[in-house]
Amino acid sequence: MRTAVKIFKALSDINRVRILKMLEVRPLCVCEITGVLKLATSTVSKHLSILRDAEFIIDEKEGKWVNYYLNREQNNEYVRHLLPLIRSWLPNDATVNKDTKMVATVDRYKVCGI
Repeated sequence: MRTAVKIFKALSDINRVRILKMLEVRPLCVCEITGVLKLATSTVSKHLSILRDAEFIIDEKEGKWVNYYLNREQNNEYVRHLLPLIRSWLPNDATVNKDTKMVATVDRYKVCGI
């Protein structure tokens, strides 16, 4: 039961759902996610930590970047069933649509200050 509760807690925050929807578009680093959500880096990092602990996302270091991806090869039964459902959720949501457009144009070299 603990695993199920962890999964649903991870989905209980609007910003975490927004992050999952953004990662459907492409992998992103913390700075890019921060740039879209307009939140503090520490807040975004906490959201990413919760999503990673629930096994919704994975991270991979690439040079100086840590890229976040949807965990499409997860062993967690709940996540395996929920990720395809989440993909179909909120197709007409204004916030999700705005985020999707921003993800397409956000540039890590500009938002990360490097």
